[in-house]
Amino acid sequence: MAQFDQFGPRRRIPDGIAAKTSRGAFGRTWWGKQFVETIESIADAGRLSRGRTYARGGQVISLELRPGRIDGDVQGSQVEPFSASVSIAVLDPFDMDALMSDVQESPGMLTELASGSVPRALGPRLLLSSASQLDFDCTCPDSGWPCKHAAALTYLAAERIDEDPTRLLALRGVDLDALVGFVEDAEATVDPDDHFGDATTLPALPDPLFSPASDDLAASLLRIALRTADVDERGVRSAMAELDALYRRMGGA
Repeated sequence: MAQFDQFGPRRRIPDGIAAKTSRGAFGRTWWGKQFVETIESIADAGRLSRGRTYARGGQVISLELRPGRIDGDVQGSQVEPFSASVSIAVLDPFDMDALMSDVQESPGMLTELASGSVPRALGPRLLLSSASQLDFDCTCPDSGWPCKHAAALTYLAAERIDEDPTRLLALRGVDLDALVGFVEDAEATVDPDDHFGDATTLPALPDPLFSPASDDLAASLLRIALRTADVDERGVRSAMAELDALYRRMGGA
């Protein structure tokens, strides 16, 4: 266990990266708040508190966010700064496919991301939910999880995520350009005027057996029907012949 009485006060540096959140909770946006709240719910509260002090005091010398990692140098009590890191699990192939499908079904999500907002529907995909999704490391002698140096990086990263939500995507291994390209390619394969797909081959039409309707009519009943119009026998025979010819022309016979 680390002996904290062996650690001296932190060495102040003149041009460190200081947090913009001078007081109160970190996380200005809903996604930034959830990012911080998740980490605060699973990490050591005391070291997180000292990490906030370091972040506000400008003790962080460098900060880099990249897929799966937050890296930085933090000036502590010793002459040389410590190198700290926060490892964040990138999306596995299953979750990446699910994210792609979500965005494909609702392309408006890309507009939200481009305008500086994380769609709430993507929150469960992008934000952390358990301790197994992150880890902390540092060159300092403190074996805490996290140490105050790594904690300071976490709070500064939350501010960067607040400012630009695409950094949250990057941390989780999602490339925004690739996401846009995926949606555009999917849209290009869909013709809104073709409801049955591209180059659809229709089955051959059947060649049914045909017989003119006059062959199935009862001649006696047809004669009775024609006589109701005051047609004499000669007119009845003429009408029946014309009907027979018409039915045969309709069937191509």
